[in-house]
Amino acid sequence: MLWFAGIDIGSVNTKVALFRDGGPPHFHMIQSGANYRAAAEKALDEALGKAGLSRNDIVAIMATGSGTPRVDFGTDQLSDISCSARGVHSFFPGVRTVIDVGGQASRAIRVNDEGKVINFAVSERCAAGSGRFLQIIARVLQIDIKDAGTLSLKSSNPVIYTTGCAVFGESEAISRVAEGTPKEDILAGVQNAIASKIANLIDRVGMEKDCAMVGGGALDIGLVKRTEERLGITLLVPENPQLMAAFGAALYASHPQ
Repeated sequence: MLWFAGIDIGSVNTKVALFRDGGPPHFHMIQSGANYRAAAEKALDEALGKAGLSRNDIVAIMATGSGTPRVDFGTDQLSDISCSARGVHSFFPGVRTVIDVGGQASRAIRVNDEGKVINFAVSERCAAGSGRFLQIIARVLQIDIKDAGTLSLKSSNPVIYTTGCAVFGESEAISRVAEGTPKEDILAGVQNAIASKIANLIDRVGMEKDCAMVGGGALDIGLVKRTEERLGITLLVPENPQLMAAFGAALYASHPQ
């Protein structure tokens, strides 16, 4: 029985997918912390332990994500853009546009009917274009990031942010809190700001349906809803959107082509 592993070392979390042909994937995720290599080692070993496997059972390991250069025990390395596209394609073969909202950046990816990347655009390095912006504002509002999406859906008057910078956006959110602005309106405003940046990325690569959203940002139902409204489409979201790059990496480890 041949097993393959994909490791996605992100700026926030490190994800592992274990895969074998004909069977469902096994997933595991931990916080990345400051040491990417240690996080990758720990995540892999814990994933193997949960699956009742050892490293000797793994035929190949594909590493991806921002921390990839620190990992030297993998069989090979590949960009998270390619891996996200491959992972999404395995769940939604009809998808031609992928929106990946990660902790460090957002990406718009165009894929062909084989799930291979044909064009992509990445947001600027400022956190305002990524899920990090939501985490910053959740901290300001003293709420769990997991509750942000549901709370934002109660908004009736979303804040309009006057800056595209996460640092100034944080300051603006603090001022809004002091003014008594409802938390849900502040959150909805952040989601609208990110959705606008996503729309700009889509304009650069061109929209072709079907379209899916993945990455940690896709766990925020408010962001999904406001991106749908901004683009005028319905987004497909897999069950574990934050794990698609790890799964795609495992698929590439098993079938490199």
